[in-house]
Amino acid sequence: MNFTIENIEAAHQKVKTGADFPQYIQTIKAMGVSHYKVYVPDGNTEYFSNENRSVQTGSKYDILKVSDIVSLENFKLRLKLHQQGETDYMTFCNDCAGNGIKGWTMDLTAMTCTYFDRNETDILTEQIPG
Repeated sequence: MNFTIENIEAAHQKVKTGADFPQYIQTIKAMGVSHYKVYVPDGNTEYFSNENRSVQTGSKYDILKVSDIVSLENFKLRLKLHQQGETDYMTFCNDCAGNGIKGWTMDLTAMTCTYFDRNETDILTEQIPG
C-alpha cells in the first residue's frame, strides 16, 4: 500500500469543482487506491488498496440522520445538480441523507460510483467520467 490519508487529502485539496474530479481519481488510482467508500452519516471515508488493506479518515462532521426511505428520483435530481457544480459537498451529503442514501463506493478499476442505502443495498450505479 503506497498511500496514506495525508497523500489522499493533499490530492483532494486540488478538487475545487466537479471538473477537477477526474484528475483526482487518476491521481489516487496512481497511488494504489483500488476503491473507496464514503459514509454519509459522519463523512468517514475508507480507502482500499488492491491487497484490500485500508486507511480511514474518521468522522468529518456531526452525524447526519439517513432517512429510512429511499427517494431515488429526488436523489437523482440532487445528484445531477451536484455534478453540475450547483451544490457544495456538505449540501450533497445532506441531500444523500434526506433521500435515504447512506453512502457510496467508488470503484477505480471499473470506474463506477455506486450509491447504497442504510442496509448497504446498491441503489444506483453510474460511470465515473474521465
